[in-house]
Amino acid sequence: MASSSPATGLGPSVPRVVDERVTKKVALAALVGTALEWYDFFLFTTAAALVFNAQYFVSADPFVAAMSSFATLAVGFVARPIGGFIFGALGDKVGRKKILMITIVGIGVVTGLIGLLPNYMTIGVAAPIILVALRILQGLAVGGEWSGAVIIAVENAPVAKRARYAALPQIGSPIGTILSSGGFFGMLYLVGQTNFDAWGWRIPFIAAIPLLAVSMWIRSRLSESPEFEALMESGETEHAPIRGVLTKSWRQILVGGCSALLGIGGFYLITSFVVFYGTKVLKMPYETLLLGSLLAAVFEIFVLIWAGRMGEKYGASKVILWGGIASAAVAVPVFLAIDTANPVLVILAMIVGVCTLSIPYAVSGTALTSLFATKVRYTGVAITSNSAGVISGFVPLIATALVAASGNSFWPGAIILLVVSVLTALSGIFLPALSIEEEGMKH
Repeated sequence: MASSSPATGLGPSVPRVVDERVTKKVALAALVGTALEWYDFFLFTTAAALVFNAQYFVSADPFVAAMSSFATLAVGFVARPIGGFIFGALGDKVGRKKILMITIVGIGVVTGLIGLLPNYMTIGVAAPIILVALRILQGLAVGGEWSGAVIIAVENAPVAKRARYAALPQIGSPIGTILSSGGFFGMLYLVGQTNFDAWGWRIPFIAAIPLLAVSMWIRSRLSESPEFEALMESGETEHAPIRGVLTKSWRQILVGGCSALLGIGGFYLITSFVVFYGTKVLKMPYETLLLGSLLAAVFEIFVLIWAGRMGEKYGASKVILWGGIASAAVAVPVFLAIDTANPVLVILAMIVGVCTLSIPYAVSGTALTSLFATKVRYTGVAITSNSAGVISGFVPLIATALVAASGNSFWPGAIILLVVSVLTALSGIFLPALSIEEEGMKH
């Protein structure tokens, strides 16, 4: 029987010598997969704000149509924990690589089908029903994707550099945003508003199919986690990972979920909700809001790289704490700037809002993987991250409802961002006591 490893907290020992060429290849494959994941997911998010309310949820009241559209967005997040349970448990039983191949196929195929789905005017009530069903399937696949990608990157990395490599899959988020917002922005520019609303929005969804082929080829070259292989060889894999995590690690789930809340929920608030608020309430052009999302994502890449290095140097919990504080500090100024409807100020506000909330997001993979032993890590991270995702999925819906109730005021958005930022900052205080590994993998 293998001995317990100080590197993983609980579980068999793994080789201490790590080939960083393999580490970089695995991290790249994880990054490509998460980029496709977020591209597909953000396409739906942006489309929910721009076109789904008119294509699938027909109503004379734009707020009712928008809330129906955002409710469909939220359904995908409700499905994510179920996918987390299913794929997380399988990932702890049969391996990280096999599950990551399944989830990436599920996400890409469903996204392509959404692009081909007839609208309400063509097939009636069947259109929104099918859209919801596809969104559920997408949510199930996403529920196992991000957690598996982060875990396989972390478990293939040197312990001292795990924060650095755990930040790489996070870059898939801004890349997905750039591709999705850029796709919509490009189609608007090429075909015009009328054609975009009629059919142009479908092209970025259909483009997910060739992107899937590239992702599958890259991901097929992944190396399985050496920590999981050691578990398999020693026969120490967990037979009931879900039960073990829920009964023994509920504190980790609670605190870890709060640590991930800002990076997910705050992001959807600054992108999806702001796109709706800007176009419907402030009467700004689509292009301006999409450009804001696009530029914010470009700046986010550099923030994620920098914050990942800070996590390596100072520890993930400190980065989460101070990132949450920074986001709380700019919450009201960001929405004050957005409410001016000045294009320059709105774009700057979106950039500042996304960059500050991305500081804790950069190290959330490091923080979550350090909370769970290797044999239940996939299950634990999937349940935790997707629990935060459920709450996050309702953020645009809640913000839209509160804005309507407040007479189109921007204050609900600012207050929600402030509350979420404070919750994430507080989690940074409690994370070190719950981690089974050296906190944040710092030197």
